[in-house]
Amino acid sequence: MKRAFDIIFSLLVLAFFLPFGIIIAILVLSSPGGVFYRQERIGKNGIPFMLFKFRSMRTNSDQSGSLTVGMKDSRITKIGVFIRKYKLDEFPQFINVLFGSMSVVGPRPEVKEFVDLYTEKQRKILEVKPGITDYASLEYFNENEVLAQSDDPKKTYIEEVMPHKIMINQKYLSQPTLSHDLSIIAKTVKRIVFN
Repeated sequence: MKRAFDIIFSLLVLAFFLPFGIIIAILVLSSPGGVFYRQERIGKNGIPFMLFKFRSMRTNSDQSGSLTVGMKDSRITKIGVFIRKYKLDEFPQFINVLFGSMSVVGPRPEVKEFVDLYTEKQRKILEVKPGITDYASLEYFNENEVLAQSDDPKKTYIEEVMPHKIMINQKYLSQPTLSHDLSIIAKTVKRIVFN
């Protein structure tokens, strides 16, 4: 049931979003580099996959760190600031959902660097497919701005933000139902619109 919902919902979103996606793609190309950014993330059962986003940073920016800090991060392009604010850079992940590596709702997938730090208990979130949105995404909607306040963003992420996000995601693991998914999707849309 969840897989069928993921496919139907993703097809509807991608069909509706296509005209906007073309405009965003043209704007992204105003800076050197491709339209999409691909990054390896860790999926269900610890299996890596390539996550798609609209490129919002300068080419090869991730070589200087996987965390972005605030919207004033010098690696973010001008159009990148806009599409990140409204989470438009995330829309290509509906392609990941169609491929089956992600679900619409589920714990956000992490990079291997941080998954390697998970405790055995924390690794339980890898028992479900990662998602585009979840409770932690709602709570940390402006995560980059939170990290921008830290003297050591990476340390803050590892010791404070990441464990709290995993704890929040345990709520989802206890009730992975379609009605629960619809509630999270509705809250996400509301948050994006009224951000």
